[in-house]
Amino acid sequence: MVEGSPGARSGKRPGRFLVPLPAGGFGAGESMIQVRQLAKHYFDLRLGRIEALRGISFDAYAGEIFGLLGANGAGKTTTLRILATLLQPSGGTATVGGYDVVRQPALVRRQIGYVSANTGVYDRMTAREMVEHFGRLYGLEQRVLCRRIDELFERLQMREIAELPGAKMSTGMKQKVSIARALVHDPPVLIFDEATVGLDVVVARSLLQIIGTLRESGKCIVFSTHIMREVERLCDRVGIIHHGRLLALGTLEELKRHYGHEDLEDLFYHLVAESGSGAARHEGELPAPEQASSLARSEAERPCDSV
Repeated sequence: MVEGSPGARSGKRPGRFLVPLPAGGFGAGESMIQVRQLAKHYFDLRLGRIEALRGISFDAYAGEIFGLLGANGAGKTTTLRILATLLQPSGGTATVGGYDVVRQPALVRRQIGYVSANTGVYDRMTAREMVEHFGRLYGLEQRVLCRRIDELFERLQMREIAELPGAKMSTGMKQKVSIARALVHDPPVLIFDEATVGLDVVVARSLLQIIGTLRESGKCIVFSTHIMREVERLCDRVGIIHHGRLLALGTLEELKRHYGHEDLEDLFYHLVAESGSGAARHEGELPAPEQASSLARSEAERPCDSV
């Protein structure tokens, strides 16, 4: 979606029915993430000024998976770390759930769950202890926290590893713990940054299935990857990013139709090649009429007895 269009101004996706918002919640199709002309640069003693992001803009909505597709070093992780308030932008704006990532970082962090391939676990804490620890950091009342842990361990099939310490967990087990701790406060926005890197085929498939069910529950999910198959399987819309620029934005069908490539890999390489020659359209804007549719204290301190 192009900034300044009716959909961008209203914060709602054009041409899609919006369900009534529950009290304190967000409706399907409601814009949860708004990024406008986001830029990030830093200085390297040897290389000088590095432009990690060059003014990218996009929206992500409740009930969808928005994919960021790009090679290593394209700017995916920089973008997601800014959204997660781990980095400060050099320019532009970004809001999550209506809160500004620079001016309201604490409120943004309550809106998100963040999972990456590098998300660690504590070797001496059990799965249950880790998830409970993060729930307390988010200020969850103990009864609510215990209930959430019960629900998550059932949903993610983690009961058999509940008392297993992190040092004895497999990679797949650790990733499940990372997802559970990201979900414990029930955030409306979830960020997955290259979350399948290093996972075997079975574990990666299970993770993608979990992400799909989270979309069905109305979460807004931003999913970065360099793996074409994951984008084709999961994403409702995709932004193709290269050297800090957003080259294209839309559904896969819109992009394939506009650029004349049925194969996503061919489409990706076509856009990268055009970018190198300066022929790619700025910010992935599709010309009309094919413009891509977005844009009491003892109780409180008592540990959970069971999962």
